[in-house]
Amino acid sequence: MSNSNWVALFPGQGSQTLGMAKELASEFPVAREVFEEGSDALRLDLKKLCWESDDATLTQTENTQPALLTASTAVFRVLKSELGFAPIGAAGHSLGEYSALVALGAIPYAKAVTWVRERGRAMQEAVPAGMGAMTAVMGLDDSTIETLCARASDEARKQTGQSSEIVTAANFNAPSQTVISGTVAAVTVAETLLKSGDIPGGKAIRLPVSAPFHSPLMKNASERMKSLFEKEAFTPAPLSAWIVPNRTARAHRESGVILKLLIDQIEGSVMWRQSLEAMSGAGHTQFVEVGPGKVVQGLIKRTLKDATSIGVSDVSSLKAFGEKLK
Repeated sequence: MSNSNWVALFPGQGSQTLGMAKELASEFPVAREVFEEGSDALRLDLKKLCWESDDATLTQTENTQPALLTASTAVFRVLKSELGFAPIGAAGHSLGEYSALVALGAIPYAKAVTWVRERGRAMQEAVPAGMGAMTAVMGLDDSTIETLCARASDEARKQTGQSSEIVTAANFNAPSQTVISGTVAAVTVAETLLKSGDIPGGKAIRLPVSAPFHSPLMKNASERMKSLFEKEAFTPAPLSAWIVPNRTARAHRESGVILKLLIDQIEGSVMWRQSLEAMSGAGHTQFVEVGPGKVVQGLIKRTLKDATSIGVSDVSSLKAFGEKLK
């Protein structure tokens, strides 16, 4: 049961940093044990990966995903053990949804960390290297994004003669900030439409990612994860609080739909802005980002005017959040 009015939010890919959760792990055995448990489950030294590798290694998606899950889980367990923190609800940005489900007790961490390692591999292998791309689009509303993607997809098909060319909305991150994802040709056409002013008011920034995540091009990855879930025949445990999934942007506590939503999320859009707005609309205005980086806090500030947000990733921020809980 919750003992606070704070919602726990968990970051996704892009928030990883070398050294994440190292200070907490050196200070608190409960955090160190997460790294050891994950390393045993994966037969991979997660301490070395997170603290002693390099950016190129850490940003390989099959490494990023278990590393971020591990760091966020370590932070959450410290919050729980040191501050008695139990959130009123939770959500996670893309990959962060796994961290949220672990925090709420629906999926054991040791199982989740093996799943996201496979998820990373499946997503990377779904599309050959160099065939997909993602671009952040600033300044356009949802309907104009839809128009942009439809036009770019059509024009790319005409240019290449390939019916498989496609670009779609991947992440609704904040008002006027949407990430689009698809084939290189279709994404490039979308960028050209914006740069030329043919679709006015928007600006595109190509993202340094290795695959077109959250697009129909991830179909093979979602099928692999569906097969994995079916093979394991795992039943999620009851949730300790509500969660707002990326695919619905609606709070629920139904553990029976968790795995389907995780599969759907691989190909479907991440409705993060809509999730924040739904939580705010239900009266939830206090958010703590559990894990490395400040991406989630930045999106909160851009989306919700009256919300309070703080991040916990090290000892000093843990103490600062402890003061707010008093």
